[in-house]
Amino acid sequence: MFDGRFRSSVDKGVGPIGSALGRTGLSPDHLTALGLVMSVPAAVTIASGRLALGLVLLVASAIPDLLDGALAKASGTSSTRGAFFDSVADRVTDAIIMGGVAWYLQSSRHGHAGMLPFGILAASTLISYERAKAESLGFTAKGGLMERAERIILLCVGLFLPVVLVPILWVMLVLTSVTAVQRFAKVWRQATHAAARDHLAAAAAAPVGAESLGAESLGGAESLGGAESAPLPAFETPAVPADVVASRAAVGHGTGTAGTTGTAGTTGVDGVEASTIAPSADAAAAVAERWRAWRQQTAARQAGDQMATAARPTGPGRGGDGIRRSTRWEERRAARLRAESEDKRAQRTPRRRHSTRRP
Repeated sequence: MFDGRFRSSVDKGVGPIGSALGRTGLSPDHLTALGLVMSVPAAVTIASGRLALGLVLLVASAIPDLLDGALAKASGTSSTRGAFFDSVADRVTDAIIMGGVAWYLQSSRHGHAGMLPFGILAASTLISYERAKAESLGFTAKGGLMERAERIILLCVGLFLPVVLVPILWVMLVLTSVTAVQRFAKVWRQATHAAARDHLAAAAAAPVGAESLGAESLGGAESLGGAESAPLPAFETPAVPADVVASRAAVGHGTGTAGTTGTAGTTGVDGVEASTIAPSADAAAAVAERWRAWRQQTAARQAGDQMATAARPTGPGRGGDGIRRSTRWEERRAARLRAESEDKRAQRTPRRRHSTRRP
């Protein structure tokens, strides 16, 4: 909790100190090792019952751990090796200090009070493991009610007031366990969302067939003039490029029967079901992008062919509304011209008189 809220303020405060230490020639590893070494006399002093002196040594061992990060930033020597050393040193320091507290409680109060520090140590180790495992999987697991800074502060309060040491240890145990549950839930949600994204990427990478490109996906053939249009011909789905099929097989996607039916198959590499193969996020995203581009090209080509076919008149009363009106107007005009021609011909031709001759 303190690490997330006050980290920036603390870094600004210890930044000048880190710059000053950088001019002395010290390295961050030196400060980390110094804090680890100073935790040993602090634990021995606490175990012997001299809690006030143990409190002073505990604070002294925590100061180098606070300054090693500032020194690494000021000197530009931050590295994965230093981060690994600092993390391991923190775990060892916690174990040493909690061992001294357990020794003191077992010697002075007997009973089961000496088990409290070991419970806190187990829960704090679980918290550290959750963060390390989450970061190795690409997730984040920082935060929580009781991180290392909070544990050190509460332990210092308990050493300063020995009367409330055991209640403070109980509070530390409960809050540390809650923090472990919080981090587990945080990583669980991230992993669930990542699985959903991978599923959507796999679904987007599936080929599309001609059956899915009907009148509904194209806006309907009626939008080409509002009139009844000719039935659209069936189109065959173009063959899937060989390199795309190979790339899908490489990451565990099924090849299916996209060339004939246009639907995604379920058989993956070597007959294994595609849903049981978990491709990496980068490979799945790359293959999904290539398949999406191929689907867009195929859909655009088929849509253009269908629109051209729908706009072409196929007989009387077919095609667009403008074409139908034009055909009817031509028919009426032709009929009117024929009638006028017949009337004029009838007017020019005189009627013949027939006389009846009697024999």
